Amino acid sequence: MTTGETSLFPQLEGTIARCLAEGEIVDERRMLLEKLSDFVVSKLADGHSARLVFICTHNSRRSHLCQFWAQAAAHHYSIPAVETFSGGTEVTAFNPRVAAALRRAGFVIKPPRDGENPVYEVRYEPDMEPLRAFSKVYDAPPNPRSGFAAIMTCSSADTACPIVAGADERIAIPYDDPKDSDGTRREAEVYDERCRQIAREMLCVFSMVTRRTSLR
Repeated sequence: MTTGETSLFPQLEGTIARCLAEGEIVDERRMLLEKLSDFVVSKLADGHSARLVFICTHNSRRSHLCQFWAQAAAHHYSIPAVETFSGGTEVTAFNPRVAAALRRAGFVIKPPRDGENPVYEVRYEPDMEPLRAFSKVYDAPPNPRSGFAAIMTCSSADTACPIVAGADERIAIPYDDPKDSDGTRREAEVYDERCRQIAREMLCVFSMVTRRTSLR
């Protein structure tokens, strides 16, 4: 399997190219990412879809960034049998600062209707059905209830959920919370940094998948 022609939005393709040109991922992080690539490869080898549920406490920031970048990275590497989801240990709302960072990276996001937990529509290529972004607990619809990998994206959720019911695999890949920058002059910079870090690492995961499946 090799990288094929994709129809990602041009600005998003540019962001991906810049992320791929940046420095190497350190060994400690790469080991965590390899666990995720192992899960994807094993599911594909068995003829199943690889279903990934990214979990953080509030399902407002890091878990959504991971969900959308993982799906875009799989599309970039022409790996179709990947489904990504996100959830939390409690419900809040998808943070608009994350939506802004994803827009700056090149995703197209439809503004939501007003509400305490608004639903955003997210696209990474023009002709796709939009992905719906809103806060939910990790086992709420449309998330799968079994046969998935639970990826813990924050230390609090990792501690709060030592066991994730229905998960075939549980993997901790924690990220620093950009929330610490809210209301500061560095807010947009910090959110963009976290967005790019997650982009690099999800691209790394699916690059590993591509190399390994091409050897089969």
